[in-house]
Order: sequence, then C-alpha cells, then structure tokens
Amino acid sequence: MTETNKNIKEPRITLVGAGPGDADLITVKAIKALKTADVVLYDALVNEELLEYAPETSTKVYVGKRSGDHTFSQEAINNLMVDYAKNYGHVVRLKGGDPFVFGRGYEELIIAAAHKIPASVIPGISSSIAVPELQQISVTHRGLSESFWVVTGTTANGKISNDLIDASRSNATVVVLMGIHKLAEIAEIFKLQGRNKLPVAVIQSGSTDDEKIAVATVDTIVNAVEESKISSPAIIVLGEVVSLHPKFQLIQEVYDVVARG
Repeated sequence: MTETNKNIKEPRITLVGAGPGDADLITVKAIKALKTADVVLYDALVNEELLEYAPETSTKVYVGKRSGDHTFSQEAINNLMVDYAKNYGHVVRLKGGDPFVFGRGYEELIIAAAHKIPASVIPGISSSIAVPELQQISVTHRGLSESFWVVTGTTANGKISNDLIDASRSNATVVVLMGIHKLAEIAEIFKLQGRNKLPVAVIQSGSTDDEKIAVATVDTIVNAVEESKISSPAIIVLGEVVSLHPKFQLIQEVYDVVARG
C-alpha cells in the first residue's frame, strides 16, 4: 500500500435499489447506506435527488446504461466498482428499481466476490409492481388475475423472450420491462393468441413528474402510445386488471355506445 493509501477504509460494496423514480420511494435502509458512502456509482434511471443523502465529500459517478445508450459497458462498471472500493472504501452501487429485477445485480455480486470484497444488497421497490400500483392497477385482483409475470421486453441478443410467448397464453397479468421499442411485436404475439381485446396500459416515467399513461386494447395500443407521445422509459401492463383503470372504463363506455348503434 502506498503512502497516500494508508488511511483508506476497508473496501466494501453495497448494491442499493433506488426504487421506481420518486425519491420518496427509497427505503430507510438505502438512505442509511448512502449516508456512509465514500463513492456512489449511479444508473440512468436513478433520481439524482438521492445523491443528496451521500456525504458532500463522497465521489459521485454517473454510469448510466439504457437501451441503445450504454455510456458505460457492464465490464467498465464492474472495474470501476472494484477500483473505487479498493482505493476509497465503501462503494454504493445505486440502481434503479430493484438490483435483482433485470438489474444485473447478481453479476456485480460475483465480481465483488472474485476480488474478495465484502458485498451486500438492499432491495428496492421494483417498477414492475410500483408503477402500475401508482396508477391504481393491481397486478393481482380476485376474480381477474391470480398471478403475474414480469418479463424483459428485449433479451441480450435483442430478441423477444420466449417467456413472453408463454405469458401471452396465460390468464395472468403480464408486466413487460424495457419493451416499449418492441410494443408492436409484443402486441402481435398476443393477437396470435386471439387476445386482441385484452386491456393494456403503457406507463412512461412512472412515479415521476414526467409520468404519462396510455390505456387501450392489444389491437389499438400502438396507436394510443403514438398519440400520447409516450417513449422510454416505460413499462407495459397487459391483463384484465387494466380494465379497472378509469381511462379504460371510459373506452369501454364508448365501445358499448358504438355496439348499441
């Protein structure tokens, strides 16, 4: 150890879930971790207000990764995480939503273990549940849905997950993350199962001031999203539970009027 590193703290890494976007939806334990951080490595979907919990003397590094815009590769993030831990002490790896729900959190735990750096995880509120809930869409509801799927919209090879095809055959609610750019393809999968009239909601930037929602059916959702100018980040919710949303009830009333002639 060099002369300048003699006072360095013991290296450790904490993977912290930042929640869906609203800074108030972070957990108390996550705040405690941030308050002891020497370094914070934070993702694109993290509300930067949360950085205020970290000490002024801490180093904050943006390592944002979003679909089509990988400012840092996962390998580069892994290297930064290890280097900062060894040279500064406590690294908080602040990740949107929950670290283990399409957050590659376990991969980062493996890296920490490979370098013999103690690591722990603080769960976050996943957007897969919280964002629909804030729109009063319950992913399960007695008589409508007994279970729910959470599926990635795009796999590592850029294709639709086979799990989504299986989900389209189920009566369960289906929540698709990172799928807005595949919306038309996703809708086609459900149409092939004869589910053209299945209610769908697409929610952009859930829990934030930029939140938008489009509610329609499988056969009209692509147009509804275009008309509402909804873009990434957004989640897709498919299932009968969406029929309980006030906007869908208005759509249903229009359908009923047209049907009556």
